[in-house]
Amino acid sequence: MKLRIRRVGNSLGVLIPKPTLDEWGLGEGDTVDLERRAGRRARRPGSHAALDEHKRRIAVAVASACTAQQIRAHGLANLYRWKKNGVSVSAYEEWQAILERASDGELFATMLGQDERSIRLRQSPPYVGLLPRAEIERLNEEASA
Repeated sequence: MKLRIRRVGNSLGVLIPKPTLDEWGLGEGDTVDLERRAGRRARRPGSHAALDEHKRRIAVAVASACTAQQIRAHGLANLYRWKKNGVSVSAYEEWQAILERASDGELFATMLGQDERSIRLRQSPPYVGLLPRAEIERLNEEASA
């Protein structure tokens, strides 16, 4: 994710999109630790493969805790809200098609698959917010360890 540094009052800051905050289990008043390594920011969980595995574990937790109908309803509501607020990425149209028309098998295959398309779509999941904050925090801690 690339974030632009912008002026916030007399300071500089970044805005983190709400879906990302939801996925990370963060909200107003929470703190975030930033690290620098060799002149560059630290990336956690550490690599693209590790990041996708973390997102896949979140998808597994969602698929285990929710029915396909719950995932569809919540995902479509998120997509609608994000579009209304002017937040959109190309993957959202693909997700909308999957949530509206695909079989349950295709939905779960996309959420849990190891193919290129699944990996790409997991970077922008519309099912954020389905898991309790404590579960997201636990998964984030496991990925950071």
